[in-house]
Amino acid sequence: MSQCVFVARESDTAEGRVAASVETVKRMRGLGLDVLVEAGAGLKSRILDADYEAVGARIVGAEEARSADVVLKVRRPTSGEAATYKPGAIVIATMDPYGNEVAIAEMANAGLTTFAMELMPRITRAQSMDILSSQANLAGYQAVIDAAHEFDRAMPMMMTAAGTVPAAKVFVMGAGVAGLQAIATARRLGAAVSATDVRPAAKEQVASLGAKFIAVEDDEFKAAETAGGYAKEMSKEYQAKQAALLADHIAKQDIVITTALIPGRPAPRLVTRQMLAAMRNGSVAVDLAVERGGNVEGAEPGRIVEVEGVKVIGYLNVPGRIAASASALYAKNLLTFLETMVDKETKSVSVNVEDELVKATMLTNGGAVVHPNFGGSVQQGEGK
Repeated sequence: MSQCVFVARESDTAEGRVAASVETVKRMRGLGLDVLVEAGAGLKSRILDADYEAVGARIVGAEEARSADVVLKVRRPTSGEAATYKPGAIVIATMDPYGNEVAIAEMANAGLTTFAMELMPRITRAQSMDILSSQANLAGYQAVIDAAHEFDRAMPMMMTAAGTVPAAKVFVMGAGVAGLQAIATARRLGAAVSATDVRPAAKEQVASLGAKFIAVEDDEFKAAETAGGYAKEMSKEYQAKQAALLADHIAKQDIVITTALIPGRPAPRLVTRQMLAAMRNGSVAVDLAVERGGNVEGAEPGRIVEVEGVKVIGYLNVPGRIAASASALYAKNLLTFLETMVDKETKSVSVNVEDELVKATMLTNGGAVVHPNFGGSVQQGEGK
């Protein structure tokens, strides 16, 4: 009997993404898996139930989750949802584990084997499974689109018989995946772009996209990157020097986009009210870290607010604002990870806890929290 994968419809009405695309359902069927899709799961991502059915999925109600060996989701299951899954089921999703230890424990108590896709290690083998990169890429793009929508001037320089419209000045703070895409998008729209980051490697990346790099380049700056490629938290002394440099630069900008996040910690404060007050009235700031406390002082989750004359955009779930594109990439990330668990001969799904990807992402297994970052220790041997 084929093992069953259940693609859930997200219970959060603000979530437009879905955990499987037509392409990934077709691939899962090719692996010998039975695929059940909850009715309406893909509607907000422009995928009709009929589209899933056309590639071999069965459209079912939420209660069918009880029969699933694997559950694919965008967001961590609620306690009510987890209670409907059968013990031993594998659940793969964005788990948002930091600060949500109670929810993780509930999944453990439900007997679920859960995987947090955002904990995927940044190694070559896992690049195609990296949801942080795929979703941040889209968030960087959308941040520029949102900023341009709220900005009451043109982005590119325009020379006309009636006069010249100057190019908008866009400053991107944080040159990771989201920041680099924001730089590229703003450049495509014709803006004059500059950027900053605490990682030395970012300078060359920023320059390669045609933007100007802004940073205090001292010894601390030259050593500021973790082995995993993330930015380190800088010393108070460096932050003060950098803040002074950036305050002067921000005062001359039309649009500021902040993208700085440190996994498991509150977002660093990069832009103060004083900095906003120095910007021209009607300028725009986009805070992509608002869900973790925000980089911009005064930013409010889910809202556009005016702070010191600047429009501060604090949209939540920015990738979900372009759900169709985000779902296509997210679904591919999940499929690629799931494929590592499928035995091509027996068409069965099993978890090898010795696999480095499993060790990095498994939160719960066998009724316990097993991830060392959240109070557990990864179990040895093989299990489901």
